[in-house]
Amino acid sequence: MARIPVTEAESEVLAALWRKGPLSFASLIDEVKSVQPWGDATIKTLLNRLMHKGAVQSVREDGRQRYHARIDRRTYVDGEVQALADRLFAGDRAALIRDLSEG
Repeated sequence: MARIPVTEAESEVLAALWRKGPLSFASLIDEVKSVQPWGDATIKTLLNRLMHKGAVQSVREDGRQRYHARIDRRTYVDGEVQALADRLFAGDRAALIRDLSEG
């Protein structure tokens, strides 16, 4: 799967699904609110953006909608590290690691 660009705020919704998912909408709201002081409308907007990007999907299970992350955490982290290496070190991950270890 190609890298899906995810904002820092959107990553909080994904993190909730990685920690506890799949989750109902109410449970997802509660889980995000346990780490962020956002309103329900903000979380719903972030969830809708993630669904539009294909990073989250809604599946009907036992008569309830449940939300699933479509990308796993490792894939997300790898993509973010590569994006940072691309931006700061012309794609050279080893140079990024050297710079981090020297800092």
